[in-house]
Amino acid sequence: MKPNDLNSVEYPEYYQYYIDQLPQEDLIKLLRNQKLEMLSFLANLQDESLNFSYAEGKWTVAEVIQHMIDTERIFQYRALCIARKDKTLLPGYDQDAYVPFSGANDRSVASFIIEYQTVRDSGISLFQTFTPSMLNERGNSNGQPLSTAAAGFIIAGHEKHHLNLFKINYNL
Repeated sequence: MKPNDLNSVEYPEYYQYYIDQLPQEDLIKLLRNQKLEMLSFLANLQDESLNFSYAEGKWTVAEVIQHMIDTERIFQYRALCIARKDKTLLPGYDQDAYVPFSGANDRSVASFIIEYQTVRDSGISLFQTFTPSMLNERGNSNGQPLSTAAAGFIIAGHEKHHLNLFKINYNL
């Protein structure tokens, strides 16, 4: 399945921005390629750069990386619930409330590499198990419609968005 295979009713409109940034690649191929790009990005960081923020009140590099990992985990869980036809209304999450309690600014690049790789590998394994029917399954997340496949592409688009912001705002 590729991003253009999604129907706009499978996800909230505000995620269209993320999906529009993606190349027209199969979801698994996309997640694997992004993993290599993100690991390369992380490997080129220095521990000293993790606490850099481009403006007062903006997240540090470490906080953004942790946010990316947290968001991926949350969307993997959403995808799993939806694929398994769990009709529980999945809650939203307040990303700004997570950051102060993440401990991100006390971490090393090496620790982020390990965590990111583990989470992404887990997601790739999860999405590989989904049949076409499971990928097309729809549920409710934060009061909005979401399909299993859309959750996977949102993971990819969210990561692409933040990697672009690292280049633009953080000069990384």
